[in-house]
Amino acid sequence: MSIILDRPSATDVDRELRADLVGRATKLVPLLAANAQRSEDDRRVVEENITAIEEAGLFSIMRPKRFGGLEVDFRTKLEVSRELARGCGSTSWVTTLMNVCAWFTGLFGEQAQQDVWGEHPGNRVAGVLAPTAQARAVDGGYVVTGKWGWASGSAHSQWALVGIPILGADGEVADQKLVLVPMSDLTIEDTWFVAGMKGTASNTLVADEIFVPEHRCISVVTAIQGEVATPFTGETLYRSAFVPVAALVLAGPQLGLAQAALDLVIEKAPKRSISYTFYGTQTEAPTVQLALAKAASLIDSAHLHAYRAAAEIDDAAHRGVYPDYDARALVRMDTGAAVTYAREAIRTLMSAHGASSFAESSPLQRIWRDSETASRHAVVNPEISTEVYGTSLLGIRGSVTALV
Repeated sequence: MSIILDRPSATDVDRELRADLVGRATKLVPLLAANAQRSEDDRRVVEENITAIEEAGLFSIMRPKRFGGLEVDFRTKLEVSRELARGCGSTSWVTTLMNVCAWFTGLFGEQAQQDVWGEHPGNRVAGVLAPTAQARAVDGGYVVTGKWGWASGSAHSQWALVGIPILGADGEVADQKLVLVPMSDLTIEDTWFVAGMKGTASNTLVADEIFVPEHRCISVVTAIQGEVATPFTGETLYRSAFVPVAALVLAGPQLGLAQAALDLVIEKAPKRSISYTFYGTQTEAPTVQLALAKAASLIDSAHLHAYRAAAEIDDAAHRGVYPDYDARALVRMDTGAAVTYAREAIRTLMSAHGASSFAESSPLQRIWRDSETASRHAVVNPEISTEVYGTSLLGIRGSVTALV
């Protein structure tokens, strides 16, 4: 098995654009960090952050070029998310989710894309894939009623992408669809009361007998197999594998949270002693030195797994080849590994830094809470991802989850 960390087809122009976009994100880190506590207290990302990200063009990276977007590869997407998370986990998370929902929207047919971006190319999309609703087929589409949680980015979006079940003649679920709905057709129920990622405003979307036209629906079942509605088959980005994309993007914020924790502990070590020891500073203590080395290595490992997965997704899309089940299972494994390594690095750094890591005044405790919360997202569940990969290695496919 080859291990690649960037797609072989990446050009100097691609890498220059990546460096530019990551540089734009890096410049925003001080602002996001300064606003992180307020975003948490307000339970939504402050508008100053959203405006700054918009002005930096970082909401356009997954939008089609036809609507003024950049259509960057997934390695770039990961790096942008990572940088934003160095400043604020909640801001990175909602940006990541709105960007990937723009990618999902790019899988729809032309009319649906025109509905979302035709008059307002800057429109943002939030989404929940779970089919937690009821849909009734009517002439020209569906009438939908239901609730969807947790809709990260819904506080800053003009459209929503939500899942609905499609029942067969026997009353059993025969398909699952993603549907595009204007936020004006929905209400938001304030339900996001959590320990971490408090600023994401990942509240519950509510629909009551709303009509969704057929052209704003795509099948999840066929999308998982690489069959989507967009007629623009020359757009490389939207040939990327459905579930690998949905999972991997969620690793980006974890990489940045871990890096932020490492940077903070290294910065503070020369200024902190270790209570009840003879060490004047943490810098002098082998226990701290070893912990930092372990954490840094874990963070490196997280990056390596995430970047390999991104390279596999990007390379297959550029070659116009849809990855087979086993290749997609490996991406899920890499995603789970990246999330696990990043989370473990943060835990190691919390212990090295000491009990004051848990002081409310310390950014470390917010980083830790954000990581612990976000890393439990069902699509990146490391244990399920490991099971998917393990069964795949044994030639057993499709026995754990449809999301591969």
